[in-house]
Amino acid sequence: MTEIIRDLATLRARVKGWRRADDVVAVVPTMGALHAGHLSLVTAAKAGADRVIVTIFVNPRQFNNPNDLAKYPRTEAADALLVAPLGVDLIFVPQVDEVYPDGFATTVSVGGLTADLDGTFRPGHFEGVATVVAKLFAMTGADRAYFGEKDYQQLLVVQRMARDLNIPVEVIGCPTLRDPDGLAMSSRNARLSPAERDRASVLHAALQACAAGVRAGEDVAAATQTARATILAAGFGGIDYLGLRAAATLDPLRTHDRPARLLAAAWLGDVRLIDNIAV
Repeated sequence: MTEIIRDLATLRARVKGWRRADDVVAVVPTMGALHAGHLSLVTAAKAGADRVIVTIFVNPRQFNNPNDLAKYPRTEAADALLVAPLGVDLIFVPQVDEVYPDGFATTVSVGGLTADLDGTFRPGHFEGVATVVAKLFAMTGADRAYFGEKDYQQLLVVQRMARDLNIPVEVIGCPTLRDPDGLAMSSRNARLSPAERDRASVLHAALQACAAGVRAGEDVAAATQTARATILAAGFGGIDYLGLRAAATLDPLRTHDRPARLLAAAWLGDVRLIDNIAV
């Protein structure tokens, strides 16, 4: 069984030993409820480093909805069994007071990239993400960190945060893993009812059709409006956003004149699904 560490002092002692051996250390930050998408990040980390740390911490500061925090699955024992065959060196599972001790008063905020999309619909979310990730980078002392492209805005925010704060870690984005019908793998998918799960793949299919239209020269506004109509017709309850954005800056695009990303967030029942694809 992979070693589980819960306190910072023990974690730092382990990493100090690796440093003496000149090992390259990678971290895969997660909130647990691991699935094949997370395991693909671990596999990439194993290929790119000598030592791999998986962190499991359900970060209360990135949930703007208390009900979402309460419902988030916590499956530590199953998670440990999943990563064990992959050769992870240790799993860091800190308690909340280890990450945010009494009197904790610091917040990391990244401007620009967080002004729209999930930054609008989840107030405070990216401050919570940037703060906890900055702390995990400091706690683990990792040389490399691996994040999935499914949370594309989050990936850009973390990359910018590390650059701006001169944190000596390379933040590496890895491709989104999908179920056979195209649904992006997510811990939240487990909350979908069977009927909702059957409809969920429409989100990705609509984005694919939209991207194909944009690549073929279709008007961006018209293509995205068609995608919205398709998603709502499939039984989704609402769409927070669906639009074409510049891949590097997330600026809205009216024409496809540079590398772009099509991003969407939509509600199916009480589950909020997000997805994005390169255009």
